[in-house]
Amino acid sequence: MRFRTLVALTGAMALSLAGCANGDSTGSSSNTVTYWLWDANQLPAYEACAKDFKKQNPGLNVKITQMGWDDYWTKLTASFIAGTEPDVFTDHIVKFGQFADLKVLEPLDELPSTKGIKDADYQPGLAANWIGQDGHRYGSPKDWDTVALFYNKKMTEQAGVDAKTLNGLDWNPKDGGTFEKTIAHLTIDKNGKRGDERGFDKNNVKVYGLATNGGGDGDGQTQWSNFAASAGWTYTNQKRWGDHYNYDSKTFQSVMKWYFGLAKKGYMVPFTDWNSQSNQANTQVAAGKAATAFDGAWMISSYDAFKGMDIGTALTPTGPTGKRATMMNGLADSITKNAPNKEGAEKWVAYLASDECQTTVGKFGIVFPATPGGTDAAVAAYKKKGIDVTAFTRPVDEKKTFTTFSYPITDYAADVLALMKPAMQDIFGNDAPVSGLDETNSQINSLLSQ
Repeated sequence: MRFRTLVALTGAMALSLAGCANGDSTGSSSNTVTYWLWDANQLPAYEACAKDFKKQNPGLNVKITQMGWDDYWTKLTASFIAGTEPDVFTDHIVKFGQFADLKVLEPLDELPSTKGIKDADYQPGLAANWIGQDGHRYGSPKDWDTVALFYNKKMTEQAGVDAKTLNGLDWNPKDGGTFEKTIAHLTIDKNGKRGDERGFDKNNVKVYGLATNGGGDGDGQTQWSNFAASAGWTYTNQKRWGDHYNYDSKTFQSVMKWYFGLAKKGYMVPFTDWNSQSNQANTQVAAGKAATAFDGAWMISSYDAFKGMDIGTALTPTGPTGKRATMMNGLADSITKNAPNKEGAEKWVAYLASDECQTTVGKFGIVFPATPGGTDAAVAAYKKKGIDVTAFTRPVDEKKTFTTFSYPITDYAADVLALMKPAMQDIFGNDAPVSGLDETNSQINSLLSQ
């Protein structure tokens, strides 16, 4: 049975789309395009694009609204129900499938200004991810990110661990390889004993070798995804729109047992110390509580801004497959089905997708835009700031030694999250057996079979 909240949302949206008039609380008019995004750091970059867009489209303005992640999706969903949706919004890969299914997105390939969007104009795989099961495109690529290992240089130097070592780590689910050995060595208890020394007290740790971003729900983007993928595991039976999840895989469960076992050994920050709002991995590093953290490219500027700290980045470790792995996620811009200013919206999205706008965004050095030109501009901007981003760009450039993969793109994404979030937290926080994922996976696959 699908979760009641999702059924209610579907019904409410259906009623709204069938019987409600378009609201105007978003401020849309014939000369204004409303655009929503959630990242405050990117706001100045898109304001610059809006200014250039206005010059090229006299009389047409862009009104940008920025809000925090949680408020963003709550208000967006409410706007669909109330008929007050924006013309254009920043979309996430785990959301668009449900939105497309509910018919609240406009197929971009059917609009004059956006039908020319081509996969080849963007970094590999980004554009193709936004093709729905009906064959229509529902998002134009705007940026991309990968995951790398951030580390406190002072702590690694004191431990005698150099950048070459960190970039040459390997791992396996049996003994953790050189990755686990290094994380153990970077861990220090309250008596000054390191994790690989006799007498180490795992119950009284002062500095953990590895920070945590929680249980990882069903994707593990900045937690366990790079380990699972480099062990040869995939989320589903198909690259996109699979109908069978693989959380019951013995490979996956062995990786989870090892990964969460790092906390049991005292090498990784425990689940009880993590908070999704106030104590994420970056906060743990900033507080000196952890020496390293897996995190995404969108966090580069945040880590660089830590006062009194010199932060470096290293590649994800090589796994049993002989390859390194990282999720490569990409956001996109979508047009709402009932956009009050559809004509202006498609022009704005076409401009957002252009190399001109993406190069402008890249020059701010906040995110990697989806076009190669935009990416090059971002790399140059980061270099000007003195930030080395090769740990994030190499996976895109070196396909022979890296595996890049997307978020799982399937139906019932909200339901998968609702099932996997407590399951993974139970394994991490309560030491529940990983074999319990067999039942969770069965429930998920039952949903997909409907």
